[in-house]
Amino acid sequence: MEFPLQLFNVMIPARKRIRLESRATNITPQSHRVTREQRAQALGKYPNFRGCTIWFTGLSGSGKTTISFALEKVLCSVGLPAYGLDGDNMRHGICKNLGFSEEDREENIRRVAEVAKLFADLGIIALASFISPFERDRRRARKIHEDSGLIFIECFIDTPLEVCERRDPKGLYEKARVGKILDFTGIDSAYEVPENPELILHAAEETVIQCVQRVLQYLHERGIFPDEALMRLGGKVRELFVDESERLRLEASLSQMPKLSLEKVQSIPIVLPVTSEEKAKLENADLIALCYDGHTMAILLKPEFYPHRKEERCARQFGTCHLGHPTVKMIMQAGDWLVGGEVKTLKPIKWNDGLDQYRLTPMEIRQRLVEMGADAIFAFQLRNPIHNGHALLMNDTKRTLISRGYKRPVLLLHPLGGWTKDDDVPLAVRMKQHQTLLEEGVLDPESTLLAIFPSPMLYAGPTEVMWHARARMAAGIHFYIVGRDPAGIQHPDTGDYLYDPTHGSKILSMTPGLGDVEILPFKVAAYNKRTQQMDYFDPSRKEEFDFISGSRMRKIAREGAQPPDGFMAPKAWEVLANYYRSLQNTVQ
Repeated sequence: MEFPLQLFNVMIPARKRIRLESRATNITPQSHRVTREQRAQALGKYPNFRGCTIWFTGLSGSGKTTISFALEKVLCSVGLPAYGLDGDNMRHGICKNLGFSEEDREENIRRVAEVAKLFADLGIIALASFISPFERDRRRARKIHEDSGLIFIECFIDTPLEVCERRDPKGLYEKARVGKILDFTGIDSAYEVPENPELILHAAEETVIQCVQRVLQYLHERGIFPDEALMRLGGKVRELFVDESERLRLEASLSQMPKLSLEKVQSIPIVLPVTSEEKAKLENADLIALCYDGHTMAILLKPEFYPHRKEERCARQFGTCHLGHPTVKMIMQAGDWLVGGEVKTLKPIKWNDGLDQYRLTPMEIRQRLVEMGADAIFAFQLRNPIHNGHALLMNDTKRTLISRGYKRPVLLLHPLGGWTKDDDVPLAVRMKQHQTLLEEGVLDPESTLLAIFPSPMLYAGPTEVMWHARARMAAGIHFYIVGRDPAGIQHPDTGDYLYDPTHGSKILSMTPGLGDVEILPFKVAAYNKRTQQMDYFDPSRKEEFDFISGSRMRKIAREGAQPPDGFMAPKAWEVLANYYRSLQNTVQ
């Protein structure tokens, strides 16, 4: 007859308590010279100490090790060091001389707790998976950690005995039922249900993924699993929009706030340049209204002012202070102070220019990708019209991902939508050209999400590329295509590349904090005169290729001529040609 699990505490006689005392003499604990914070800095990708022990307890076959090892894989994948301590593994090593008597079980748990404490003290998340049937032993394991100031999280895997026995992955229950194994927990030895565990997982009703998600959520609430790691797993991205009640409260106070006007932007900058006169008016305010075109877009709380060290900023960000660089020129002409603080955005920024349906927040992009059934997301950013060489690369990437086993790879076509220099093609023209490519089937509309990336183009080369890639992580991408000379610009004096055109991809390959985002190098495409189509450049046949530069493309469009067949889809070219013809008409 099978009994409910909770009755075992009553029906099995209480075990004899065994006191374990140290037999060693003449020993003195030694203090480390390295702090836990220093270990954390050396170990993981995130600041602050995160070492702790999660103690998974439950019957044999309840799912402890399966959940623990799945959790270990997730934690390590996002840069949080973790290690699974499994009961069978420990009994093959440090506990190999112990059996299953009450005394040996108690010593087994004590040893494991001490090992887990060392892992946690190192800054690793120790994942201990042990039946550990007795409450007294689990309390001792907790005390070992808490006496050292370490977090101990008890996680009860509450799987019914009948489910565990039905699973019986090692055939142990069958042996216990016929007397081949004695003192087997749940059959003829008690399992004392935890009195007050931090977590209870119902592994018979929840999937392994659901159980792991619940543990991660708890770790996030305790501050062990950071926001950035949660974001990389597809968790909620923290957005700055306030809820309706707070928006109404802030708007009611607008008349009392000083105002600071924004330039034409599609995103709220982190810091804003202000003049000395503006600083004098604003520096005593607790709240500043950030306005554009007469409308308050956001509120700056607890503003702080910093000297605007323009030369240092330009040297670090752009590698030059040359005033021929458009962004450097704007910085040098800006105010001598920067103001920053906590930002509360009242409403999404809309331009009412016919493109607002493409201005999606990271969470909106994630939701669209879920609706599209994406199991792999690759992003491609560009600030220029798309020719067939770009399309070749994007379509090849999709085929490559399918060959790697993905069923539904989706392209996030994410053109830059903020400020660009005057001779770049305007956003509205580029978006129309991109949409035309989808309509013509050059890119598959069923597996492409077209959205605007609201950042300005700063032309900071490899430095800016790191921002572009990190920003796309908020949208949940897995792969990022890096173009040739990304965010680059011509040298103001020589006309040559200001930045080495290959450095963008090289820098990204060494950039920390990109997690599982795989950087895909840009293959150089050129017009193949022999096949009359865009093709990957082959240096051994360089005489067959024609590199059609942006300036040459613009010249062809302005003159009303046609590019070579196969360079760009005809309707997409017509969008571009019409734009340049309109410029000619304006000049005339």
